[in-house]
Amino acid sequence: MVGDRAWGESSATIEEYVTVLCREIERAQPADAPLTTVFFGGGTPSLLAVSQLETILKTLERRLGLAAQVEISMEMDPGTFDLNQVRGYAALGVNRVSLGVQAFQDDLLQGCGRSHNRRDISIAADLIRQVGISNFSLDLISGLPGQTLAQWESSLTAAVDLAPTHLSCYDLVLEPTTAFGKQYEPGVSPLPSDEATAQMYRSASECLTGAGYEHYEISNYARSRYQCRHNRTYWENRPYYGFGMGAASYLEGRRFSRPRTRKEYATWVAQGCVADSPLVSENEQLLEMLMLGLRLAEGVSLRAIGRRFGTVVVEKICDRLQPYIREGWVHMESDRLRLSDPEGFLFSNTVLAELFRALEEGSSGL
Repeated sequence: MVGDRAWGESSATIEEYVTVLCREIERAQPADAPLTTVFFGGGTPSLLAVSQLETILKTLERRLGLAAQVEISMEMDPGTFDLNQVRGYAALGVNRVSLGVQAFQDDLLQGCGRSHNRRDISIAADLIRQVGISNFSLDLISGLPGQTLAQWESSLTAAVDLAPTHLSCYDLVLEPTTAFGKQYEPGVSPLPSDEATAQMYRSASECLTGAGYEHYEISNYARSRYQCRHNRTYWENRPYYGFGMGAASYLEGRRFSRPRTRKEYATWVAQGCVADSPLVSENEQLLEMLMLGLRLAEGVSLRAIGRRFGTVVVEKICDRLQPYIREGWVHMESDRLRLSDPEGFLFSNTVLAELFRALEEGSSGL
């Protein structure tokens, strides 16, 4: 993943940042196989000039290699690119776009600080199709200030009408350090109530699965064969590289996040990109396997957990989850443990909190 928060700066600043980013990539230890996915995310990567994207991709290919059928995804905001730009991206190998739509109502978009409007969304989708990128995703956000259930359902319908291959539906998360987060308080009007946002989640599941999308992950829907290959790397808890300001990586059993400010990141790269992080403990590995795996519709394999952590751990997991199995939030079918759709997904935090408590009670496994 190439992720950061620097794309929204001036062209000169972006150019400087790309230089530092490529220096970090050049110091990476190559893996045994070339990259099968690359994801440009964080901030607004679509502000990259085509030449800057080319520089990054060539650096990745030279240092780490790119597989023949590599999935190259880019987050793009409507109104931040034109036809020549997206044509240039496609020529460099970008074959999947995640379009940050958020909503289809101009007043909601303006209220949450977005610079695009509904017309920009249609234009952006048309430009992506014109250059032959057929695999594109739309991001929608529920729980926006002043958002009603009717508006949310209207956005879902409008999204389906654009016929993307993939949709991501996220609930609004307020970061207290941001201006937006300081302006609104969770649970207080004009933010929708918890029950209203829960109903929005149910409506998304009903609408999108009814339109032929597979609800394959707690927040994600896809047409057949169009699941996001890159994000499945995270959910399946497989190793991945991360490059750029604030980006995280998971390599050789260690998780590491880079500095989150431009100055600190540049200093870290200049000093040799030294990453000092402990090995993920066995309990953390187990929790991550459950926490990430249960986000997926297919859930997790109890047999795989048993092989890795022991059959006693599997028995304790099943025992602790009995109340949620009776509630219908958790299903145990043959070898698989999974959350139901939509209620299990909706109350996933409650289920995971029980597993957290179980971990805290024992010093070695559940």
